[in-house]
Amino acid sequence: MIRKAVMLWLLPAGAILGQTAGDDPMTFNQLTPAEEQIIVHKGTEPPFSGKYLHHKEDGTYVCRRCDAPLYSSKHKFQSKCGWPSFDLESVGAVRRKPDPDGMRTEILCARCGGHLGHVFLNEGLTDKNVRHCVNSLSLDFTPAEREAGKTTEKAYFAAGCFWGVEHNFANTKGVVAARSGYMGGFTRNPTYRDVCGGKTGHAEAVEVEYDPVEISYEALARLFFEIHDASAKPPAPGYQYRSAVFCTDDAQKRTVQKLVKILAGKKIPVRTEINEAGTFWPAEEYHQDYYRKQGREPTCHRVKSLF
Repeated sequence: MIRKAVMLWLLPAGAILGQTAGDDPMTFNQLTPAEEQIIVHKGTEPPFSGKYLHHKEDGTYVCRRCDAPLYSSKHKFQSKCGWPSFDLESVGAVRRKPDPDGMRTEILCARCGGHLGHVFLNEGLTDKNVRHCVNSLSLDFTPAEREAGKTTEKAYFAAGCFWGVEHNFANTKGVVAARSGYMGGFTRNPTYRDVCGGKTGHAEAVEVEYDPVEISYEALARLFFEIHDASAKPPAPGYQYRSAVFCTDDAQKRTVQKLVKILAGKKIPVRTEINEAGTFWPAEEYHQDYYRKQGREPTCHRVKSLF
């Protein structure tokens, strides 16, 4: 997802809003209302609800508001407290500030001042005897391979319920990330209820971020056709389950058209829509990694060899 950004001025420590802040603007990422409640208004997300609580990928956790690197995955540990925990921050990345009541010590991003959570000492949970208790909504994550300079590309597919589609792509070698969402409609910020109600025109789609060195777009498109029946006509109520490919460029479009022609030669009719990619709207958090969270395999979207 491409983030919209707003330009804000970084104020020196102790400065009052309205004072001259210098000549260099800082670019802040646009926040969702939930993220703003945590980062700006110092809220706390419910325990055991954050996306990074059980996250184990190698890489760096960065500030959601300004992208400053905060914590290495090497220093993340399972504290069973309900929030992501780290026992060491990146050098100079985190600032500590006593809460007004003096009961706890707040931790903030040293670069933008965004609220992260609180720090606790002398609990004996790790050798460092420190626990940075951080809200997932205060964080983003940069995988190690992306830090090493690998370039990824994106593809967008709709093939019925996005749970099974995401699961198949997420477990494909060369895919960096797969995310459920909505594309192809005519309203902004669609919700699952609106999409299912036929009010937005969107399809349940999956954004696939992949490494083109490890897997080609054609291989992904072939998998797309092999995990669903592209010849089926979606029911009138249920247009969000239609078969569609949303192409980011002409090369992707030509690849899909080539595969459709191959399937036609095999007497397999294809009703797949081939459209230009538009805005991808991520689905609600409870839809992401659905089958992994359920601890089971999908009953639909089984791979069937076609090529």
